[in-house]
Amino acid sequence: MINKFFLIAGEPSGDLHGSKLIQAIKSIDRNSSFMGYGGDLMKKEGMRIVKHVDSLAIMGFVEIIKHLPRMLKTIRRTTDLISKTKPDRVILIDYPGFNLRIAKKISYLKIPITYFILPQIWAWKENRLETLNNYTDQRISIFPFEKDWYLNKNVDVKYFGHPFAENEHLNENTKSFFLRHKLAISEPILTLLPGSRQQEVNIHWPIFIKTVLLLRKTYPGLQIIVGKAAGVNLKNIPRDFKIESNSEKAMLVGSCALVSSGTATLECVFAETPLVACYKFPLLTWVLVKSMVKVKYSSIVNLIANRKIIPELLQEKMTPNNLAEEIIPLLDLNSQKRKMMMTELKIVKEGLGSPGVYHRIGKYILNN
Repeated sequence: MINKFFLIAGEPSGDLHGSKLIQAIKSIDRNSSFMGYGGDLMKKEGMRIVKHVDSLAIMGFVEIIKHLPRMLKTIRRTTDLISKTKPDRVILIDYPGFNLRIAKKISYLKIPITYFILPQIWAWKENRLETLNNYTDQRISIFPFEKDWYLNKNVDVKYFGHPFAENEHLNENTKSFFLRHKLAISEPILTLLPGSRQQEVNIHWPIFIKTVLLLRKTYPGLQIIVGKAAGVNLKNIPRDFKIESNSEKAMLVGSCALVSSGTATLECVFAETPLVACYKFPLLTWVLVKSMVKVKYSSIVNLIANRKIIPELLQEKMTPNNLAEEIIPLLDLNSQKRKMMMTELKIVKEGLGSPGVYHRIGKYILNN
């Protein structure tokens, strides 16, 4: 018997997690087939792509409102497609604004639904809790504190560790990476991660460049590696900036990282790279976010630690001067601030599970 899966990932991060999940499921049941919404990574694993993530990723309230008619049309077409293809299970990956609507719309089909990477209801939009609980039958969290939060709300949630715990071999050692990018071992390296969506990169990138100019007053030999997400365009790239498509490699070699707050902050934890998190929203989006978000910290690293272990510079605080001030001591290998952060990052890392996460998730999906 062939297990037919319909997957929906609406962002580049979902494409990555989706590809690893497909890989794990295929290793357990080689007869499984996959179709749905995803990106190049999921396609590479054999999924038939109906809609690409590039046409789905939208950031901010204003942007969502602007694209609402198109998104509603996509939801209708998705519902019709799932009804027509009759998969054995639908797997929804993150992307809650879209995926929760899909879960509700297709409920009449009585197809089992897995939700992998849950909506961050603990931060905002708690009204989504009922939809998640009523219209999905498997719910898989990637954070230990999140599982506990859901269980306290009487929602059955499973946790198998965080996917970044896979600790995969990068197929390139540090020496060859340095040679490929013509990097000097004697000078510090700052890794820049401006974001995975074009809209956020457009806001962050000019600020990142100005920050580097300030940092070079203290560290004239500072080398820059940019972790560039697929499908993102960077304008006015200084000639000496090195561009790397594998952000994990870029993090591993960095003395420090400047990161647009998001999943990349957690990748730095697993790379054990000190970091500064930052983010700047469109103004109206920021006003709405401030009025709705209930959590104390913006970065997932601080939320997991339940205390501030990395700097968070948001909105008007995200200036070149402020960023440079936080980064300077982290580039000094002997600074107390850097040593303290490294210790804290290791503690967070140890609490996020062991390799084999996707395999454990795949086994659970197939056997339940």
